Amino acid sequence: MKTLLYSIAFALITNTCFSLAPEQVKVKQGIVQGTIEDGLRVFKGIPFAAPPVGELRWKAPQPAAKWEGVKQTTEYAPAPFQGGNPPSGKSEDCLYLNIWTPAKSANEKVPVLVWIFGGGFSFGSTSEPVHNGEHLARKGVVLVSIAYRVGQLGFLAHPELSAENSNNVSGNYGLLDQIAGLKWIQDNIAAFGGDPNKVTIFGESAGGISVSMLCASPLAKGLFHGAISQSGGSFGPTRAVTFPGENMKTLLQAEQAGIEYAQRVGATSIADLRKIEADKLPMGMGMGGAWPIVDGYVIPDDQHKLYEAGKYNDVPVLIGYNSDEGASFSREKTPEEYIEGVKARYGKFAEDLIKAYPATEKTVPKTARDLARDAAFGWQTWSWARLQSQTGKSKVFYYYFDQHPEYPEDSPRYGYGSPHGQDVAYVFMHLDAANPQTTKSDFEISEAMGTYWTNFAKYGHPNSEGVPEWPAFSDVNPEVMYFGQKPYLGPVPSAESLKVLDAYFEWRRSPEGAEWAK
Repeated sequence: MKTLLYSIAFALITNTCFSLAPEQVKVKQGIVQGTIEDGLRVFKGIPFAAPPVGELRWKAPQPAAKWEGVKQTTEYAPAPFQGGNPPSGKSEDCLYLNIWTPAKSANEKVPVLVWIFGGGFSFGSTSEPVHNGEHLARKGVVLVSIAYRVGQLGFLAHPELSAENSNNVSGNYGLLDQIAGLKWIQDNIAAFGGDPNKVTIFGESAGGISVSMLCASPLAKGLFHGAISQSGGSFGPTRAVTFPGENMKTLLQAEQAGIEYAQRVGATSIADLRKIEADKLPMGMGMGGAWPIVDGYVIPDDQHKLYEAGKYNDVPVLIGYNSDEGASFSREKTPEEYIEGVKARYGKFAEDLIKAYPATEKTVPKTARDLARDAAFGWQTWSWARLQSQTGKSKVFYYYFDQHPEYPEDSPRYGYGSPHGQDVAYVFMHLDAANPQTTKSDFEISEAMGTYWTNFAKYGHPNSEGVPEWPAFSDVNPEVMYFGQKPYLGPVPSAESLKVLDAYFEWRRSPEGAEWAK
């Protein structure tokens, strides 16, 4: 009798410990509890690494600690510390991820889409309403969004930091955070019904550039099986004084910028810098230490050279950019300012580029703004597509987002296309139905993009019934999917102008061009 009672008691205890509610999942660190929202299980603020604070500031991310009991994961964690004011607040303790899963059990093996936010590597968060993954998850994927350190807390290099590192490098902590997040996903996503063997990373702007860098990083090998880059790519050579599209410094150049940053805040050592509260540190672009670098470890070399040599993570990619990115980045108001800026940046290639991307006598129209678009995004995407289709085995799918009204000639918006970042709401299917300017075509484009993106996560290509066929890109078949009022195929935008810009970048990779840019 006593034995029977003990058996019953043990069974009750076992069931209490291991029979989890539908909104509970056991990961390697412990049990998390999320919410159920219209059939989706949603988990927000799951730690994937230890808080990078104190002595862990400017160090590679460390494993998250285990916990007892059930951790409530129903609210977004604070965003990375930054100059902006994200919806969920900000903190150095920021290495958390969020999950939207349609799976009802752990054995469903649903494809996984992992979002990496943008913000110039200095801003951004997973808690922005437009990044809510519910609509994409309902299309049959597990949607994960991961955070990473930004600004000087994410990318500062310094000789002292390199000396204390076993690989003799510093900087790129934000990229290491992303890699840590992907490793956590490999270890744990099956518990949420996701398939760790079918993970696709996607991001926009700095997130899209991150995707490009992860495709080139040996540290990320095997952690993802497809990649989507929206207004991304990082194929420009290093440069001491950086420009959009030539954003990368060498480790030595970045360490010097780190020395100057420390001097700026009056710190004589990294120990002093670590004692300064985050809100007392100058943060943001324009002061050095806020962008990934070619460190020889996370990023082994100039990415163009890596791809030429076939040294990259060869997975299917879906890549593209917006038609008027230059509207978001061009600062020149007059033709004179435009010409002066082109000459300052492009040297002996300036005249050819001014002809390829002309201004008028009195204005700086889209034809001129497209130089900024292509230097930062168009050439990067075109080079990525060409190099991978030449040296890789996996397919490339190339797009051009051009969804906007046809503005009348008397409108201040006449001649404008789709600016930087406009595509994000379309991909996440978060268009504002209450906005009278939102058209039927907008919803059709959003539906098509959501379908293509989730198809890509499922199949390694974007195609299925209900959307136009999207062929793979190659030099032999240079077809691009346009998103402009409807999805349709077209040629590479500004193809002849891109060839002129390509000649500049080729020269920049030569000894003469490298010396000129010092």
